[in-house]
Amino acid sequence: MLNLGFDLHFTDLYDRDGLVRIDAAFLRELTHSDAGLHARLLAARCDPHALDAKAESQLLIDLAPHTDDFIGALFGIRPQIRALAEQHHALAPLYEVKRQFVQRSAAKGFDEASARALDGERLGAELAEALAVATDAVAAFELAFARQVQRWLADEAAYAAELQRALHYAAWALYTEAGRRRHQSGLLFKVPGKTDPINLLHHAVDRNEGAYTTFTIKPEQIRRRTGFKLTDAGSDLAGALDEANYCIWCHKQGKDSCSTGLKEKPGPDGRAAFKRSALGVKLAGCPLEEKISEFHMAKVSGHLVGALAIIAVDNPLAAATGHRICNDCMKSCIYQKQEPVDIPQAETRTLKDVLGLPWGFEIYSLLTRWNPLNLRRPLPAPATGRRVLVVGMGPAGFGLAHHLLNDGHAVVGIDGLKIEPLPPEVCGVDRDGARTPFAPIERYADLHEDLDARAMAGFGGVAEYGITVRWDKNFLKVIRLLLERRAAFALHGGVRLGSTLSLADAWAMGFDHVALAMGAGKPTTLDIPHGLARGVRTASDFLMALQLTGAAQAESVANLQVRLPIVVVGGGLTAIDTATEALAYYAVQVQKFLQRAEALGCEAFLQSLAGEERTTAEEFLAHGSALRAEAAAAAREGRAARVIELLRGWGGSTIVYRKRLIDSPAYTLNHEEVELALQEGIVFAECLNPVAIQVDEHGAARALTLRRQQRGEDGAWSEGVEITLPARAIFIAAGTSPNTVLAREDAAHFKLD
Repeated sequence: MLNLGFDLHFTDLYDRDGLVRIDAAFLRELTHSDAGLHARLLAARCDPHALDAKAESQLLIDLAPHTDDFIGALFGIRPQIRALAEQHHALAPLYEVKRQFVQRSAAKGFDEASARALDGERLGAELAEALAVATDAVAAFELAFARQVQRWLADEAAYAAELQRALHYAAWALYTEAGRRRHQSGLLFKVPGKTDPINLLHHAVDRNEGAYTTFTIKPEQIRRRTGFKLTDAGSDLAGALDEANYCIWCHKQGKDSCSTGLKEKPGPDGRAAFKRSALGVKLAGCPLEEKISEFHMAKVSGHLVGALAIIAVDNPLAAATGHRICNDCMKSCIYQKQEPVDIPQAETRTLKDVLGLPWGFEIYSLLTRWNPLNLRRPLPAPATGRRVLVVGMGPAGFGLAHHLLNDGHAVVGIDGLKIEPLPPEVCGVDRDGARTPFAPIERYADLHEDLDARAMAGFGGVAEYGITVRWDKNFLKVIRLLLERRAAFALHGGVRLGSTLSLADAWAMGFDHVALAMGAGKPTTLDIPHGLARGVRTASDFLMALQLTGAAQAESVANLQVRLPIVVVGGGLTAIDTATEALAYYAVQVQKFLQRAEALGCEAFLQSLAGEERTTAEEFLAHGSALRAEAAAAAREGRAARVIELLRGWGGSTIVYRKRLIDSPAYTLNHEEVELALQEGIVFAECLNPVAIQVDEHGAARALTLRRQQRGEDGAWSEGVEITLPARAIFIAAGTSPNTVLAREDAAHFKLD
C-alpha cells in the first residue's frame, strides 16, 4: 500500500493539480533545509536564461541531495535510499585508489618488463591473508585492497614497506598476463587504453587463400548466449561508478563535449563547425544535450534520485536510450586518444538503481512529469484544448507524444501494428479503451518478463521489432505506461493512416494537428539474378517476423525456416543484428523441429516427406540431435555447451560488405556492436560485392556469387576476382528508405521534400 507523505495521495502523481501540490511541498521543504538554495531556485525558474551554463549546472548539483530527501519522504523510503547511497560510498575507495595509487604510481612507475620480475602470486597470497579475503574473490579482494591502501596512505612514513608491496602487486596485476587474467572481472587494475581508430576490435584475421579477408573472434573471446534471453545485462553499480569517476566532470570548465559536441575553432563569421572523428563521424555530442557530467557528479556523491532527475531534465525517456541504444556522447567524450567514458552504461544503471527501489517505477514516472530540477518546465503546462494525432508509436512517436502531453495537449497515438492490451489495473485503460483506476506499482520486478518468453506487445515500432535481445525490451513497457496512464493520452493499434484512417477522417474527429512518425519503411532489395529466390529475404522483414511472431519461443507454433549457411549482405547495425539473431534462431528452430518430430514419430514423419522437404527435415533432425547431445555432454562435464562451434561447422553466419570493415556504418558508428557480434560467432567478410544468387534444382538459394572489391591508392574501388559463398539463407541489409507511401496515396496533402 502506497502512503504518500505531505498529505498527498497517489492520484496526485498523475494529476496536474496534484503535481502543483507536490511542487509546493518540495519548495516548502527546501525553504526549511536551505533558504538560500530555495531563493536561487525560484530566481532561476523566473528567468532561467539569466543563468550561464556553469551556474545552472551547479544549481542542479546542489539540488540533487534535496531531491533524494524529498522523494524519500514522499514515498516513505528514506532508509532504502540511504542504504543504496551507502553502497555508493562504500565503493568510493576503489576509484580513489585506482586514480591516485594504481594509475599515478603503479602504471607510471613500472613497465611490462619490470612488472614481470615481480612475484605477484606470492604478494597476492600475502595480501589476501592479511586482508582475510580470497584472491579469487576478485571484487571483495579489490575493495579490501583499496581500503587498506587508503589507510596506509594516511601515514605513508609508517607504512612505507606495506605500500611498496601493494605497489608491486598493482604493477604485476596491471602488466602481466597472469595478473590481468586474475583481475579480468575486476575494476581496480584496469586502466584506459589508447585507441587506434583503425584497430578498435580485438579480432583475428583469416585470409582465405588470398581471395578475401574475414574477421572472426579469438576462441577465448567467444561469448555464449542462451537462446533469446537478454544477452547483455549491462553494468552493475560498481562498474557504473567506475565510469562516472573516470569522467573528469568537465562541465565545470565548460568543456562537456559529450553533451554539446567537440567543435573546431570559430571561423571569420564566429561560427564553429563540429569536429569529425578519424572515421569521418561528426562529433556533435548527445542529441538531447543531456547534462552528463552533472549527473555523473551527483551519482558519485550517492544522490541516486537526484542523478536521475538531472538526466530527466533533457532526457525524460531515458528508458529508451542509454546502454546498447545510443553512443553519440561517447564519441564526443573529451578523451579522444584513449578509451572514452562509457556514459550509456552509467545512464542506464542510474535508471535501474531508481527502478529497483520500492515504488521505483512511480518515482521515475513522477520525474517525467514533475521535475524540480527542470528550471524551464518543472510542471506540465495547463490543458490547451488542442488535440494531436501521432502516427507511429516507435521512438519518434512515443517521444513526441510525451512532450506534447507535457505541453498540455491531448494526444492520440496510432500504429499499424496490433498493440496488445496491458492489464487495466496496471495501465488504467480497459479493453474497450475506457479509463479505469490503476494501482501503484511497488516493485519494478513485477513488470519484468524474460525476453525469451515475453509476448510481443506491438508498442515501440523499431524498438520492438528491429532491436534484438541485446537490449532489455522491458523498458518498452515502462515507456508505454508513462504515456498510457495519462488521462490525456489514448493508444490504438491496427490503425494505418491512409487506409484505416484518412486525413479527412482525422480532421472530422476534431484533431488540430497530425504528426507523422512512421520511420523507415521500404527496405532495399538487390537487382541481381535470382534476387527474389526462395531463401532470400530482406533483413528488416526477417527481424520483424522473428520478433512479432514469437517464432523463437519454445511454445510458439510460428515458423520461419532458416537453413545454414547464413549470409547477410550489408554493413550496418541491421546486418549485425540479423546475423546474430538468425544464427541464434537456427539453434532454437532445429531443436523445436526435433521435439515435434519425435512427438509424431521421426520415422513415420520422414516417410511422409519427399524430395527437398525430406532433405531439409533430415538436416534439421541431425543438427537438433547434435545440439541435444552436446548439451548433455556439457552438463556431464560441467562446462558450457559448444553451440557456436557446431553452428560454425554447419556453415555459420557471415556478413559480407562491399567495402572494408572499417568503412562500414556499424564500425564507424558503434564498433562495440561489431565486437559483440563477433563474440557470438559471426564472421565478417569485407570488400565483397554481390553479383548473383545461385539456386538449386528446386529454385531455392544455395550460394551467393560476389566480386572482390579492390581499393586503389587514389581511393577508387574496382572489381577483382569472383568469389562464391555457400548460402541457404540470404538476408539483404542494404539500407532502408523513408516511409513515403502516403505521398503517393494522398499527393494533395502529403508532398515529398
